[in-house]
Amino acid sequence: MSDYTKPLPYPNEVSQPFWDAAKRHELQIQHCNSCGTHIFYPREACSQCLSPDLIWIPVSGKGTLYSYTIAQAPTHPAFAEDVPYVIAIVELEEGPRITTNLVGCSPDHVTIGMPVMASFEEVTPEVTLVKFRPDQ
Repeated sequence: MSDYTKPLPYPNEVSQPFWDAAKRHELQIQHCNSCGTHIFYPREACSQCLSPDLIWIPVSGKGTLYSYTIAQAPTHPAFAEDVPYVIAIVELEEGPRITTNLVGCSPDHVTIGMPVMASFEEVTPEVTLVKFRPDQ
C-alpha cells in the first residue's frame, strides 16, 4: 500500500468529504436541499438551481455502465503495467455519472448497461480510490 506510485487525487475543501467517505468504504455524493438534485462531481453550488445549500449523503453505490473505453496504451506512464484497463462512466442509481475504472472484469466482458457496484481500493494510508466492479 505505501509503494503506490500512480497519480493521486488532491482533495480540496469542497471534495474532502467524498474522500473521507471513500476511506470508510462508503460512497457519498452531494444533494441539493433547495431542488433535490443529486450532484457529482463535488462543487460549491448546485448544477441545476445554483443554490449553495448542498449536503453530503450516502448513496447505494449501485449503477450501470453508461460508457467506457479500453486503454490499450497507458494514459500515464505509471499505468503501463495495467494495460489493458477499462476507463468507465458509471450512471449511479441516484442519477449522476462518475468517471472511474471498472475492475474485476476482463475488458472482453464489458458491456454498456451492465450493473456495477462501487468498490474501494486503499492505495495509501490517506487515500482510498472509488472504482466499480460488476454487480452480480
